[in-house]
Amino acid sequence: MLLAVTPRAEKEAAQSQSHIDMWVFYVVIPVLKIYYIGLKVLLYQLFNKAFLLPAGNSENKGQEAVKRIKEENLNQKVEFIHLDLTSLKSIHWFVKKFNDRGLPLHILVNNAGVMLVPQRTTQDGFEEHIGLNYLGHFLLTKLLLDKLKQSGCQESSARVVTVSSASHYCGELDLEDLQSCSCYSSHRAYAQSKLALVLFTYYLQHRLTAEGSHVTTNAVDPGVVNTDLYQNICWPAQRLKGLVAGLLFRTPEEGASTSIYAAAAPELEGVGGCYLYNGQRTKSADASYDEELQSRLWTLSCSLVGIQEQHHKAY
Repeated sequence: MLLAVTPRAEKEAAQSQSHIDMWVFYVVIPVLKIYYIGLKVLLYQLFNKAFLLPAGNSENKGQEAVKRIKEENLNQKVEFIHLDLTSLKSIHWFVKKFNDRGLPLHILVNNAGVMLVPQRTTQDGFEEHIGLNYLGHFLLTKLLLDKLKQSGCQESSARVVTVSSASHYCGELDLEDLQSCSCYSSHRAYAQSKLALVLFTYYLQHRLTAEGSHVTTNAVDPGVVNTDLYQNICWPAQRLKGLVAGLLFRTPEEGASTSIYAAAAPELEGVGGCYLYNGQRTKSADASYDEELQSRLWTLSCSLVGIQEQHHKAY
């Protein structure tokens, strides 16, 4: 995922720096999928002259990402920090480390993901699709909300961008079996995790709006992108993908475009609660607009990740 601090950092970080004449960005990318939505494009188009902080669960791959960012952007302000979204402990550790830096946070892009993996669990015992794709992002976003609220203002809201998938259209959320224990299907588990992300996005926006917070949150669909996410599909399908991907699939750079749009487009200032595809607002699955389901998922998610939710007035 990607965290960013915009030029307003100059004013808010004045106590620690006498002058800031550049954007300051924190970038957090799951290194196992480091080019999922086009790291090169994100960094080149959106974060040129930035302070970049890639994070992931592999020191070697993280340092490789740092090297490539420096080479492609001629930017030496890059560091690496460890973050494993399959571990609640790691997420808490990362957020503490980030908050200790005392910087504001203006953009958070949640883009980590696995797809069609065999049945297995995260370090905390969650089914991997729902654990990494959804609960990891849920907890990270929830823990960073105060920082986002402090950083947003009426003229420039902080933004949360969450990468979902067209697979959410065929997803069904089973709150009684969120871990897919009764009858495991990797396709069903993946689609469910992507639907959960859209439900989460909409409910979070409702809460933020009700609070009057200057934070917006949108979900995006990158399209069918030619990445290693397809490594777990069956052998015949992999052969077919190899034949048609170059013609029919999007490049990682092309897949990044809608995320960049959601994170930076001036016309989306103050606009949240949208599902974006090809740079356009698009109707998501009917189930994603179920407000009761949104609320129940939020409550269950808080319980699963160990967050004590305070009473919140209905929106």
